[in-house]
Amino acid sequence: MVPMPTDQDVTTTLTDDSVSATGIVPATPEAVFDFLRRPANHSELSGDGTVKAATSGDEPLAMGSKFGMKMKVGVPYRVSSKVVEFEPDRLIAWCHFGGHRWRWELAPVDGGTQVTETFDMSTSKFPPGLRLAGYPKRHQDNVAGSIRNLIAHFSG
Repeated sequence: MVPMPTDQDVTTTLTDDSVSATGIVPATPEAVFDFLRRPANHSELSGDGTVKAATSGDEPLAMGSKFGMKMKVGVPYRVSSKVVEFEPDRLIAWCHFGGHRWRWELAPVDGGTQVTETFDMSTSKFPPGLRLAGYPKRHQDNVAGSIRNLIAHFSG
């Protein structure tokens, strides 16, 4: 596990089963968590632009919440996800039918909140298929972009 610096003070870490990006967001953990737990904001977060809009789940997410998203990777499609990890102001993660997770971890630091987004395929129903498709490395720029988007949102 070797951290690789990227621009805007975002660092990525790649392992066999995951890729993470970490940066400092100029806001409190409460404010960042509130933003993350609202599906309507996920298109703004999307590091690769594939998340287009929420189709359901307008209420703030909680443990077990289900929500739908309009996506586009070449062609438009829809996906439903479920919150599978949840600690207020500290951790939220969701997964869809494939079982792999998108996890957001928050910790207060001087100047705001350290935020780490992780694409974690250790919980996937079929990790070999994801590896054949180039994951987790294929999501390295995406998670870094999501952290940059979150920093930009709170930087005004």
